Amino acid sequence: MADYRAPIEDMRFTLREVAGLEELSRLPGFSEADPDLIDQVLEEAGRLAGEVLAPLNHVGDRTGAIFENGVVRTPQGFSEAYHAYVDAGWNTLPFDPDYGGQGLPWVVAGAVQEMWNSANMAFALCPLLTQGAVELLSAHGSPTQKEVYLPKLISGEWTGTMNLTEPQAGSDVGAVKTRATPNGDHYLIQGQKIYITYGEHDFADNIVHMVLARTPGAPEGTRGISLFLVPKYMVNEDGSPGPKNDLRCVSIEHKLGIHASPTCVMAFGDSGGAIGYLVGEENQGMRQMFTMMNNARLTVGIQGIGVAERAYQQARAFAFDRVQSRDLGDQTGKSVPIVKHPDVRRMLLTMKALTEAARGLAYHTLAGLDRANAVTDERSRQQQLIDVVELLTPVVKGWSTDIGVEVASLGVQIHGGMGFVEETGAAQHYRDVRIAPIYEGTNGIQALDLVNRKVVRHRGFPARSFAASVRQEVETLSKLPGERFAGLRRELTAGAEALEQATDWLCGVWANNPHLAAAGATPYLKLLGTLGGGWALARQTVAAARQLEGANGHTAYLEGKIRTARFYADNILPQASAAAVAATRGAETTLELEDAQF
Repeated sequence: MADYRAPIEDMRFTLREVAGLEELSRLPGFSEADPDLIDQVLEEAGRLAGEVLAPLNHVGDRTGAIFENGVVRTPQGFSEAYHAYVDAGWNTLPFDPDYGGQGLPWVVAGAVQEMWNSANMAFALCPLLTQGAVELLSAHGSPTQKEVYLPKLISGEWTGTMNLTEPQAGSDVGAVKTRATPNGDHYLIQGQKIYITYGEHDFADNIVHMVLARTPGAPEGTRGISLFLVPKYMVNEDGSPGPKNDLRCVSIEHKLGIHASPTCVMAFGDSGGAIGYLVGEENQGMRQMFTMMNNARLTVGIQGIGVAERAYQQARAFAFDRVQSRDLGDQTGKSVPIVKHPDVRRMLLTMKALTEAARGLAYHTLAGLDRANAVTDERSRQQQLIDVVELLTPVVKGWSTDIGVEVASLGVQIHGGMGFVEETGAAQHYRDVRIAPIYEGTNGIQALDLVNRKVVRHRGFPARSFAASVRQEVETLSKLPGERFAGLRRELTAGAEALEQATDWLCGVWANNPHLAAAGATPYLKLLGTLGGGWALARQTVAAARQLEGANGHTAYLEGKIRTARFYADNILPQASAAAVAATRGAETTLELEDAQF
């Protein structure tokens, strides 16, 4: 099984040329984000990912989390790795310094999280949920809740969870039935939650559960949901864990992948009621939980990119090492490494191009979040939120996780029969990442959210603004000498036109026929993702071409960036225009078949 090495050179290049790290470091609050310092952060994170987390990935897959007598034990080495992660301060990167955070940009945290997920996705899920709990409490918690819980969650000494769905509810969170009964200064929580990632484990002294529940007389649906902080252990006055709360893990799921990550069924209040504290106001839980969910959706998109990178690295190593069949046109009959075969090269380049495109789009989105948090001008802040963060968050989650599955599948294909057996580890990447398009809102839900809330709600302006950014990049490309970028300019222009036309169509039909617009939502998300990935690669191409004029030791890398972008333009970017057809004409035929004809 190939070792994992963090792609630090590409991360660094993307942070600087797509995310605009140098400009970010000049914004209020980000003075510590000096590019040279960030280089050191990436190097150290890469070392932990490659030397500590990655070797545990296959071990964790084989062993899995174990549930016995209400206790969850993670695979050998996982708890020690978590303590090494916490002791080095990695959990604190993007959080408020007032509560022990380092205050670095989210885009830097995203790059580091990509490493954790490449190295060991099952491990990385625990910090992911804690990160969401920190964001939620930071935005909506009371001063006391922040004082008691944020320092421990930010340090990673305690971990957090998200308790949304129930057996009867699935993705319909409005159908939850967990009850919260007022009892003095707290509530008594009773109910059962499913699919709770790291709901029970042996990493930390306490687990802080964020639980959706209904108070007496609350309205039906999502309007009647409230949010509660329910600790595994009550907190003593000195901040240490106290008595056990009335909650327990009933079982853990047996899953296709991420075996080392315990996915728990949690029971609250079997003995009268788990003590919970209201976060914010009653009946505002769904709005508050979206703070946590939107954060998690971006990070789940990073998961797709991380596993894609790991699968690509392994497939690349195998393709250079595996000798099989002769090269076309070679009359000697000598067998060659399979990387010499054109179709293997096509698959490898597809893996590389998709991963780098998704990385660029995700880092751009995270940098938009940083700019929105840093700027003081409210108009500029809203523009970043609406035109970048809101528009692209469902795309980063949906498109990037679809890419994770596609790239991991190609990795299995390159391995051939060896990819279908477990010993190589190629199959594990595919099994692990297959959950990513499903949780934190299925990709179909992401597509509907994109069309309804992010595009139609704003009368299509954010999507048209993005199309204008694509056209601007085409204009920049046209100033580069030579015709080697003609294909990239052509396909970006066609993609921008397709996005504008599909956006106009969706805005035109939504009011009178939302079913028709919804039927085209998933192809529309693919259109925006494919075009956005091409735009990100185009920005890198421009930077690479200019740096080549004075390149010193990086010529091969910079040329590789340009050639990868050209491959993307010819082989992947045309799919944007095809997706626009599916989003518009294809939507009508999607609804034609009667139920009995399926």
